[in-house]
Amino acid sequence: MPEPRPFLIGGLWRHGDTVVPVNNPFTGRLLAEVSNASSADAEDAIQSTVDAAVAMGALPSHTRYHALQKIAGGLYDRREEFARLMTAEAGKPIADAKREVNRAVQTFTVAAEEARRIPGEVIPLDWTPGTDSYLGILRRVPIGPVLGITPFNFPLNLVAHKVAPALAAGNSILIKPAPQAPLTALLLGEVALEAGLPPGALNILPCKNTIAEQLVADPRFKLLSFTGSAAVGWMLKAKCGKKKVVLELGGNAGVIVEPDADLEFAAQRCATGGFGYAGQTCISVQRIFVHHSIADLFTTKLLLQVARLRAGDPSDDSTVVGPLIDPAAAHRVETWIGEAVCQGARVLLGGKRMGSVME
Repeated sequence: MPEPRPFLIGGLWRHGDTVVPVNNPFTGRLLAEVSNASSADAEDAIQSTVDAAVAMGALPSHTRYHALQKIAGGLYDRREEFARLMTAEAGKPIADAKREVNRAVQTFTVAAEEARRIPGEVIPLDWTPGTDSYLGILRRVPIGPVLGITPFNFPLNLVAHKVAPALAAGNSILIKPAPQAPLTALLLGEVALEAGLPPGALNILPCKNTIAEQLVADPRFKLLSFTGSAAVGWMLKAKCGKKKVVLELGGNAGVIVEPDADLEFAAQRCATGGFGYAGQTCISVQRIFVHHSIADLFTTKLLLQVARLRAGDPSDDSTVVGPLIDPAAAHRVETWIGEAVCQGARVLLGGKRMGSVME
């Protein structure tokens, strides 16, 4: 086994005193070990992010543009490596992983363009006597050090959603990646180091939840951006003091199917939307309301579409339903199915668990 993967602070790779395993969700085998940051490491990372905020704020927009374009180019050049890594550590079907890398390239490309056109405003102030030649100028300035906490299900593009806009606006950012899938974020750190940004512009710190709460509570961060569950998001908001907070929490997506709908298309979209990536997306289809006059016909069409979705090895190009992120998640889904059946539901298709894969 290679040495544990280090974390990134101040442009340098560092090892912590403890390591955590990262397992392949499909095979269950150990994929890598990652150094976990201590409280002292977290302090160093915070100060590094604070120091880099000054340098980032001084960068002209053309420098930020070229750095973000370079990151986008690095992602594109290593797109196969990123996709394979996401499949290995998060169980994302390889076809979905390749699409995610392409989206991340777009995210950094768009951020690069926006870095050159962050707007301001000129406000007329000649609305009272004696202010005939007065006007106000509004200019947007970087907010300062940013803390980003990201989930496992989009281990590249949801990191990019936080990193790219922060850098584009002239901010430094510390990323605390999901413990189940930190390797992709660390690989992004390799690409970012080649972009010529100030040391500490992007710090990446795998750590325990207690250390993450230390980061959240620290007043030196001016913004917390969190993507994850509602329970954790609101808990962190309560701990973060006066800093600004951006929360992207869990969805509850319903679909309505009316009698005049294209039922074939609706069934295909509901099947893929509900079961793709084992439903581990925040906009996955969770409930379908079907008009009673077409309920039986739609159900038949939906079952036919679901039966066509291949479940299993996420490294296979034809797989749509890969594993859940870990055995505990798969067992939880299996338990929910059992509870539903006990309360009168009928299983019309699948429902069996094979390791971390649910039919």
